[in-house]
Amino acid sequence: MPKYSIIIPVYNVEKYIKKCLDSVFNQTEKDFEVIVVNDGTKDNSMDIVKNYNVKIINQKNMGLSEARNNGVKNAKGEYLVFLDSDDYIEKDLLKELNKSLTNNPDIIRYQIKEVDEDNNTKEYNETSFEGKTGEEAFNLISKYHFVENAWCYAIRREYYNKEKFSFKQGTIHEDFGLIPLVIIKAKVVNSISYIGYNYLQRQNSIMSQKNYEKTIKKANDFYNHYLYLIDEINKTRISNKDVFKSFCANSVIMKICELNNPEYKEYKKKLKKDKVFDNLLTDTFSRRIKRIMYKISPKMTVKFIK
Repeated sequence: MPKYSIIIPVYNVEKYIKKCLDSVFNQTEKDFEVIVVNDGTKDNSMDIVKNYNVKIINQKNMGLSEARNNGVKNAKGEYLVFLDSDDYIEKDLLKELNKSLTNNPDIIRYQIKEVDEDNNTKEYNETSFEGKTGEEAFNLISKYHFVENAWCYAIRREYYNKEKFSFKQGTIHEDFGLIPLVIIKAKVVNSISYIGYNYLQRQNSIMSQKNYEKTIKKANDFYNHYLYLIDEINKTRISNKDVFKSFCANSVIMKICELNNPEYKEYKKKLKKDKVFDNLLTDTFSRRIKRIMYKISPKMTVKFIK
């Protein structure tokens, strides 16, 4: 059994996939397998992939969620590592992860660097910790810059499968609909300070497209993910769910503020109907004021707090 299964969905990334795969095969730690899921790519990406010692899974174009799910189904490694095909990892990432395995964690968090196509970078140096419960870890990670992105974590495959986790097919923001639960349900979570993941800021990526129809779909998917997360956390025996619920509520409020009228007004009504504002923390004076402001005008509040 390999130590790590690195899962890479591929769709129209011939410009980036070589750098991505080179970063994996240049790792100083060699105990890993690479699973490339061909999500019906229409360019020459797979011609490049075939030059590497990887397990290839072919599927019709079903999106990132199903590609990751199929990758997990075929994984044999002790830990799952999700890597987007236009991103790349530092050569010592797996080596640094190895140093954090002594307490058999369900999750190991590593840190992120943003890189644009002109090689400008921005690092996020988050505070590390070790041996936290999922609840304790979520309270800390929720303050990080990146929280729900699947590519921030190495996840123990046995734990992932036991909990029957999966990404929801056909949605955008699928990470938001899953990873918060993966974190908070874990028994042991470590976070290392090593900045091992390079997140490429592409001008034409799915997360930066300006098409308003896509913006509406993003908001709709995000809202449905929120409802799912709240329903799932309510089923658990976790003693303190307040930070989790507040994180989810704040995230969905921010997302609907990207909408224009009349969609914005429609979702504002949904927020009130589903009592989303009631899930915001009010343990300090500033948070109490913030919740009141959000109820009056989410957009105005978002502009104010920025």
